[in-house]
Amino acid sequence: MFKDNKAFSGFSVDDISKAKAFYSTILGLQVTEEMQGLLTLHFANGSKVWVYPKPNHQPTTFTILNFMVNDIEQTVDDLNKLGVQFEQYNEPYLKTDEKGICRGKPLIAWFKDPAGNILSVIEEEKLQN
Repeated sequence: MFKDNKAFSGFSVDDISKAKAFYSTILGLQVTEEMQGLLTLHFANGSKVWVYPKPNHQPTTFTILNFMVNDIEQTVDDLNKLGVQFEQYNEPYLKTDEKGICRGKPLIAWFKDPAGNILSVIEEEKLQN
C-alpha cells in the first residue's frame, strides 16, 4: 500500500529551544523551524526528521538517530570537547570502553540529546580492495 509513498520519522523533546541549539550548534545539522513549534532536521541524504515539543515527554529507551561517521575516535573526541558525554554500558551483550565506544562490528557509541533521547555515532566500515 505505501511502497511508493515518501515517509519520515519524528520524536518528542521537552524543550524545543534546547533541542534546536543542540542539533544545530553541537551536531551541526541544518535545522528549520516550522509551524506549531516543530523543528525539521535536514540530513545530507535528503531525509528529514521532525522534532516536536511535548509537555509530558519521556526520553526514549532506544536509539532514535544513528549518524554514520568516517572516524569514530575523532568524532567521539570532537563531541566530548563540545560537552557531549557518551553512555557507558557493561552488559553481557553490550560493553563500551572508557570512551564509550562499543568495539564490535560496527564500532558504535551512544549519547543523549538534552531531552534524554538516545543517539549514536557508527563508524562506516572501510571499503576493502
